[in-house]
Amino acid sequence: MIDSPIPQVVTQLQERILTLSLNRPERKNALSLAMYSALADLILAADVEANVRVIVLTGTEEFFTSGNDLMDFMNEPEIHDKHPVVRFINALRHCAKPVVAVVRGHAVGIGTTMLLHCDLVYVAEDARLQLPFVNLGLCPEYASSFLVPRVVGQQKAAELFLLGEPFSGAEAATMGLATKAVVASELNNYAHGKIQRLAHQPPAAVRRSKALLRAATKSAVEQSLQAEYAGFAEGLASEECKESVTAFFEKRAPDFSRF
Repeated sequence: MIDSPIPQVVTQLQERILTLSLNRPERKNALSLAMYSALADLILAADVEANVRVIVLTGTEEFFTSGNDLMDFMNEPEIHDKHPVVRFINALRHCAKPVVAVVRGHAVGIGTTMLLHCDLVYVAEDARLQLPFVNLGLCPEYASSFLVPRVVGQQKAAELFLLGEPFSGAEAATMGLATKAVVASELNNYAHGKIQRLAHQPPAAVRRSKALLRAATKSAVEQSLQAEYAGFAEGLASEECKESVTAFFEKRAPDFSRF
């Protein structure tokens, strides 16, 4: 059995499909350090569990995730190999088994960038994705500075990152950031059909194919991650980020006029 150590991540193993559901609706599924640790451990366990063929990441009806829990993250800002966020990032990107994301509602920050490391991504047409790092005085993360331009092109990537505006699930699919956008009421059935088909594919062939599909970008992703870690740490320590976070908790627009 693969069981979650915390109630904010719910596990369900059925027909060799392990579903990991984010379940913190009172905080819009904001990812705490404890949730990152649990997700990392669960993905690592699933990757070596013979009874798991596919891992599914999903959330609630209104939120996939609103991104990092800012207060939790600011309490442990130093980025290192054992940091819960880094452990999750590495567990997902190195997972040999196929990972499928099913996204409804808001997918903010890492809620969008983690999709780049999933193998199939099914989104509700009216889902709201966003890459708001610059808005917070930060820089892109999870190798998104390399992967997003590669998918959508340099100009569109600049718009997504530098303006940090939300975009729909339908737009994400058109840009290639999602496999398919589906009407919200039909998303579960559509995604489940694809996930079941994937779970019945020859598992070793799936793992080999996944490894080959990612081999060409493996080195560049690693280099991008390391550069982003440095930039993210610099951003966290900046006055711009402090103003952004302060404004967020004071429920006002940030003022960058003095910078």
